[in-house]
Amino acid sequence: MPTIASTTSAHTPALQARSVHKSFVSGHIQNTVLHDLTLDMRAGELTLISGPSGCGKSTLLAILSGLQPADAGEVRALGHELSGLSMRELEAFRLQHTGFVFQGFNLFPALTALEQVELPLSYMGLDRNVVRKRAMESLEEVGLGPRMRMLPSELSGGEKQRVAIARALAKQPELLFADEPTSALDAANGQIIIDILHRIARAHGTTVLCVSHDPRLVHHADRVLAMEDGRILSDHVPPASLATATEHP
Repeated sequence: MPTIASTTSAHTPALQARSVHKSFVSGHIQNTVLHDLTLDMRAGELTLISGPSGCGKSTLLAILSGLQPADAGEVRALGHELSGLSMRELEAFRLQHTGFVFQGFNLFPALTALEQVELPLSYMGLDRNVVRKRAMESLEEVGLGPRMRMLPSELSGGEKQRVAIARALAKQPELLFADEPTSALDAANGQIIIDILHRIARAHGTTVLCVSHDPRLVHHADRVLAMEDGRILSDHVPPASLATATEHP
């Protein structure tokens, strides 16, 4: 598998979209999901895309992460124009540079938490000792060190989501995409997940893009993009994040 290196500089946005358009056709009806969206996202920030169900949030995340092509426009991730990559190059790019966290956890029932995290690392050609070390460190970072030998059936919903985050984090991705990561969790566990995602952006310099309609995330994001009907209605910094930035220039 080819290696796709990051080509961004300190002043270049980690993720860029220019005039991105997406439609889906059902029978004779064409439904436009995204209307010429343009945005930039910087490294080390947690960006939240919020909005009602069906507004195009998840479609935008899929396009920005290279899981789905846009009909028109340009997406640049870490300096690479995604539409210019072959399918094999795109798969290599996602493996080497991106992590994903989904609402449904996507864990294998027969694997322990440690094995879940090790699995994607094994596809990256890393030494077995490096794989084990990274997996254990990532589980420790999300507070699951004592439970790394447990199966999904022995873990709570919040713990399962933390395993999923550790699995993404162990790859040391520059880009981390989270699709409704708290919607299946209660308030306490949802808060833990939000704090972990924000800490990853800060501590690792990761560009974290989170799609959610969960209002709890708004005050913990560095930036909030509000979407409706396939358009970005507003782009703002929440008051809490603004205060943090003032305290820590």
